[in-house]
Amino acid sequence: MGRVHAFDVLGDPVRRRILELLAAGEQASGEVSAVIRDEFGISQPAVSQHLKVLRESGFASVRADGTRRLYAVETAPLRQVDAWLERFRGFWDQRLDALGTELARGKRERRAQGEVSEDE
Repeated sequence: MGRVHAFDVLGDPVRRRILELLAAGEQASGEVSAVIRDEFGISQPAVSQHLKVLRESGFASVRADGTRRLYAVETAPLRQVDAWLERFRGFWDQRLDALGTELARGKRERRAQGEVSEDE
């Protein structure tokens, strides 16, 4: 799966919510549909289309259990997305380190002025 395609799949709020539901564990399509219909006000066939996109793109798997269809998250595409995002984490780390430095500097200055207790 291409990275752009993964973001196309994840760009839809309904599909992201379905993945969030499946992250809690395998769920029947009827259970997923009921939650999504309530939260997004879309029809059962529309929910089924989102489940199909997730299945065909590799983000979810399905298995039959009698008359029920049970869906589960597939982690491989999510690992691909995470690997793509990894190259950008350094930007966050640098900014968070700089913020930590500034917060510590401000705390030291307030402490020096007697505005901050030692246990803060």
